[in-house]
Amino acid sequence: MRVGLHALGIGSGADPLVIEAVARAADAAGFSTLWSGEHVVMVDRPDSPYPYAPDGRIAVPSDADWLDPMVALAFAAACTSRIRLATGILLLPQHNPLLVAKQAASLDVVSGGRFVLGVGIGWSSEEFAALGVPFRGRARRNREFVEVLRTLWHDDISSHDGESVHFHEVRSYPKPVRDRHIPIVLGGNSDAALDRVAEYGDGWYGFNLSADEIPGRMAALAARCRQAGRDQGTLEIAVSIRDGSPDDVARLADLGVTELVVVEAPPGDPAQAVSWVDALAGRWGV
Repeated sequence: MRVGLHALGIGSGADPLVIEAVARAADAAGFSTLWSGEHVVMVDRPDSPYPYAPDGRIAVPSDADWLDPMVALAFAAACTSRIRLATGILLLPQHNPLLVAKQAASLDVVSGGRFVLGVGIGWSSEEFAALGVPFRGRARRNREFVEVLRTLWHDDISSHDGESVHFHEVRSYPKPVRDRHIPIVLGGNSDAALDRVAEYGDGWYGFNLSADEIPGRMAALAARCRQAGRDQGTLEIAVSIRDGSPDDVARLADLGVTELVVVEAPPGDPAQAVSWVDALAGRWGV
């Protein structure tokens, strides 16, 4: 099973010297993927519950540096040659999908086809309000926006007439490196999120789950894939574990997980990055 690292873009991981040092070290150590998440704005006292922690609170301070993941991963791409680069996740319904298609294809090209686009519908109503984007209907927009991305990446001349997006006979270049395709991995741990994965995702990123939750989520995903007539074995399944240990790796592989994502904050001193990455690689059997 592959092991990825979710460490870039936030707090100490937003320092460009730390990004370069961690990215180079992770590439050399054999980590599979560098993941970077997104929030455009944060608020001090959100009313929206954070769905990835038992207490409903996000652990990242609202005044922490939080880089745009496309920018952070483009910087990491220039520092590496092998490791994949993934958004984990980008809040797609907040964006114009034509711009995302351009940014993602550009990042795929400059990285030599190493980009994976992880997307989700978002959870913070305050963030949507600040951006002037409706919170309601975001799941429907996510589905439509994914369709738009794939159309723009694949077709020489693209048209779309949907609920939220309309364009006729446009050209969007460059095209992604790998047969005009970028894998789209869907985030979210809920039943509705798994429905989306089975319906139109290339994979699933389950975030901050407990080891005891994962078998049930995997079984729920398998049932949805059967109902949708999809082979679960064709999906990329990445999970990060809350309070996990290397002893969980073999069990997760048996469940069908393809990548374990280690979520850690890097040291603030870039001189310590290599030893920090090497210690994680040794602990997790990279």
